[in-house]
Amino acid sequence: MKVGKAPGTPGTGAGTRMVELSREEALTLLAGVDVGRVGFTQQALPAIRPVSHLVHRGAVVIRTHAGSALLRGSPGLEVVAYEADDIDPRTGTGWSVLVTGVATRVTDAGDLARYTRVLLPWADGETAQVVRIVPELVTGYRLEPVRS
Repeated sequence: MKVGKAPGTPGTGAGTRMVELSREEALTLLAGVDVGRVGFTQQALPAIRPVSHLVHRGAVVIRTHAGSALLRGSPGLEVVAYEADDIDPRTGTGWSVLVTGVATRVTDAGDLARYTRVLLPWADGETAQVVRIVPELVTGYRLEPVRS
């Protein structure tokens, strides 16, 4: 039974180092990918869902389906975490960014129309809920090869 990779094989992170990113660099990298994961509380337990996103004016904007558990039972405010990454499985290099902040429903008709037009849904089906996450904390790391 194979459980994991042997030490030193590609993708294990052997030969890489973590470099902390600035807030600006982290948000720029986040803006360069389309899909990430939103973490929130559902029935007092952590829940994580994949969603599509964009970064606009320093905020992360996501689309979820109309019946999503995100923001259900709250007056439109919830502290969430949002994470995306781009890691090469062969080399173990790439980056990871985590944003923590307050999520609110986007209700402005102009913003809704704009975001719905440019933000593709992660999956087929109704994605009527648009949510804006205003980052309070932004952390990011780049995994780089160790230079000899």
